[in-house]
Parts: sequence; C-alpha cells; structure tokens
Amino acid sequence: MEFSYASSDVDNDNDNNNDDSKFKSKNLDAERRRRAKLNDRLLQLRALVPIITNMTKAYIIKDAITYIEELDSQVSELKDELLELETCYPPREEIKSAIKDEKKVSAKDMKNYGIEPEVKVNPIDDNKVWIKVVYEKKMGVFTKLVDAITRLGLEFNDTNFTSSNGAAVISSCLEGMNNVEETEELIMTVISSI
Repeated sequence: MEFSYASSDVDNDNDNNNDDSKFKSKNLDAERRRRAKLNDRLLQLRALVPIITNMTKAYIIKDAITYIEELDSQVSELKDELLELETCYPPREEIKSAIKDEKKVSAKDMKNYGIEPEVKVNPIDDNKVWIKVVYEKKMGVFTKLVDAITRLGLEFNDTNFTSSNGAAVISSCLEGMNNVEETEELIMTVISSI
C-alpha cells in the first residue's frame, strides 16, 4: 500500500515547521539576551566584590552577600563610634566660640610678650631676598600675604611658618625682587590691611 501526499498537505507541514522554528528562534534569542545581561551583571558584581572564592555564579553571589554583610557591620560600628564621639566632644557652636576667644587671647598674648609686627628683608643675590615677617596671628593673613606676593610675580622658596604666643613668624626666600625697601613696604601694607 502506497501513500501519497497531496501537495497542499506537504506545504502545510513545511509552514508548521517554519512557524515552530521562528517561535523557537525568537525564544532562543530572548533567552540569549537574558543570559548575556545576567552574565554582564555578574561580571560587574565580581568587579565590585574584592574577594571572590570561586568564579561560579553561586559563589559570586554568596561572596557578594558576605561582603555586603561585612560592610553593613562596619557601617553600624562607625555609627556607634560617631555617636560616642558626639557625646565626648562639645557641639560645634561651643568650639567656634572657643576659637573666637582664643583669637582675642592670642592678640593680647603677643602684646603682653612685647612682640611687635615687623618685616625684615635682606638681599641674597641679584633677584633674591630673604624675608622675615612677624605679625599678629589671625586667620587668613598668611594666605593673603602669599596671594599678594605671587600676584607681583614673586616666588616663595624655602618657606617656614611658626606661631607662638599670639604671633606668627614667616621666613622665606623670595625670587624676582630687586628692591629691598619696596618689598618691606609691600609686605607691611598687606599685613596692616588685614
């Protein structure tokens, strides 16, 4: 007994096979994209976790969980330490008022010890001078002095800064200045204007 297929039956079978392969192909592509995203995310996670014991997905996730738990415990320890420090030290407002009181005392100390503001300039070479500046210790004086001198095109070398008893002392080598009297006047003007 022979069987014969009509051409329409064969065409229907081929159409069903094509539909199945298209359906499988779409699912395979979606599954490949999902796996690629998952692998990319695991690589990112692996890059963030410093200690990975094994490169399998399960170990990467397990090590990440362990690392996050360690970080969480460190955060809680630091919070506890911060609370302890806050109870030991006074609030910022008290510290600021103490700093203001210290500034007033430091200016009085300088006068009590007989320290007077002064500027001494000694030539070293053709374009180098050695300066010694004594002034009342105030916030921002050193910065403004350095700004004023660098604007004139002078360069600080071998600078020393010391403060004691309400006074600040700067000794430094300045390059680019020829006139000693001009340098003394300029520095004294900057200090007195602050």
